[in-house]
Amino acid sequence: MKRLLFIELQKIWLNKASRVLTLTYFILLSFIALIASIKFDIGIFKLHLAEMGIFNFPFIWHFNTYVAAWLKFFLAIVIVSMMANEYSYGTLKQNLIDGMSKKEFILSKFLTVLLFAFCSTIFVFVMTILLGLSFSSYTEMGIIFSDLEYLLAFFVKLIGFFSFCLFLGILVKRSAFALGFLLVWNIVEGIAKGILVFKIFPDSKTADSITQFFPLESMSNLIVEPFTRLSVIKSIGTQIGVENSKDYGVHFSAIIIVLIWSLLFLFFSYKLLKNRDL
Repeated sequence: MKRLLFIELQKIWLNKASRVLTLTYFILLSFIALIASIKFDIGIFKLHLAEMGIFNFPFIWHFNTYVAAWLKFFLAIVIVSMMANEYSYGTLKQNLIDGMSKKEFILSKFLTVLLFAFCSTIFVFVMTILLGLSFSSYTEMGIIFSDLEYLLAFFVKLIGFFSFCLFLGILVKRSAFALGFLLVWNIVEGIAKGILVFKIFPDSKTADSITQFFPLESMSNLIVEPFTRLSVIKSIGTQIGVENSKDYGVHFSAIIIVLIWSLLFLFFSYKLLKNRDL
């Protein structure tokens, strides 16, 4: 397994575009810390994001994982390009000629997916600890390490999304078309959800029960937006008479759904490669 992973990492590092995108991703992750410096001072309206409590434990786990998850598209480009380059440069056929089986080839790609997800999670963990200890009003050990389930959800979300990108890279063979397919799939899911919510089941939660099984929607459900959890937002909502009954928790069922999709994408990737004439 180490040999397979080393081969993939070497391919990525030797490709300038993939190397730049990977480094850019981790650099942008560290820029979350700059949010603490954002200040708005317009007359009587003053806003300092750090003072709103976004870096307080345990809320910071929710906030950082949600924001960091948006940056996953940089690594998605790397993963899709990784597969496209295999076809463009003929390295896939060469690997198979050199004795690598198709199962080992898919495994090497999935190991890369796991490594990206793991490194991203560790990076976010370290950054969150540093930011929290610097800005949080609560630094008791019990509070610091509560809500760590958001890190697990972040890790699973990346695995699911990167596995989907891997599948699209094998299915379409061209990175631009694969990313375009990803965008189209996202739009299709959005339209389907809109029809279910506003047309077919407007007055029930049946639509949510159905859409939770959509691939991208299931990944989105792992970490819901954290902003309406902030006390200042809740206060504004109370003043204007808006009730907030949103569930912000990480649910085991959502994790299972995404893991099942990840396994399915891995299986479909293997079946495509196995049945395709290279």
